[in-house]
Amino acid sequence: MADKSTQLILDALTRAAVEPAGMPLLAQKSSSGLFPATSFARTAADRAKSDGLLRSLDTEANGRELVAITDKGKRFLVRQSNPRQVLEDFVRIIEDRQASVLELSRSVTEMSAGLASLRTVVEQVLPRLTDHYSLNGHAMNGTLTRPRPAATAANDLLIADVKTQLAEWHAASEAAHDCPLPELFRRLGLAEQASVGQFHDALRLLHEDHQIYLHPWTGPLYALPEPAFALMVGHEVAFYASIRWTIDEHGGSK
Repeated sequence: MADKSTQLILDALTRAAVEPAGMPLLAQKSSSGLFPATSFARTAADRAKSDGLLRSLDTEANGRELVAITDKGKRFLVRQSNPRQVLEDFVRIIEDRQASVLELSRSVTEMSAGLASLRTVVEQVLPRLTDHYSLNGHAMNGTLTRPRPAATAANDLLIADVKTQLAEWHAASEAAHDCPLPELFRRLGLAEQASVGQFHDALRLLHEDHQIYLHPWTGPLYALPEPAFALMVGHEVAFYASIRWTIDEHGGSK
């Protein structure tokens, strides 16, 4: 039994030697540790700590104890181990770490690609936003503000059409989903009649007047389809719209 206990300690010290920041003393089903979660291994772990081969560092939120190898533990590892076995163990651990580093590298590459896509979307949207404010806004106290568009007959017609299309969308089979802004723009038939900026102005007016809801895009920005139709509302990127029903004095909606 003593040989088995010593081997458990040597295996634990080998893993601890390459984890200077510390490792959990005992393993769990979903995470690793220096010793298996058995009664015999717990006894060996207590022995390693009491002999000064391992020292406690901290306790994780889930109550697991973090430990690190001591100088005494390193000397014990060198003295008691078969040098060839220790070398083979270290090589195996290095290979495992190398695989983890490669996986991390792949994750970083994917994240970098996502950020590049996000940057592309932002670069497409910002010039439109800047042009819109330059043409329609003015500076006040050093802050660029957007005036409400003039209530022209064409604008009133556009606003009425938006409400009509959203009401029809709600009444149709698509009522379970909010209407995507590109789809709403196409349903309005605005390609030859109004710009996307005018379309956005009508949406903002209806939203500010509490006649429609503008709903945010909840996915990653790099996955946003047809980003030209998205618009900023507060701190969110709106990409869907729905009619906002009001309740009349008789309890019905209108």
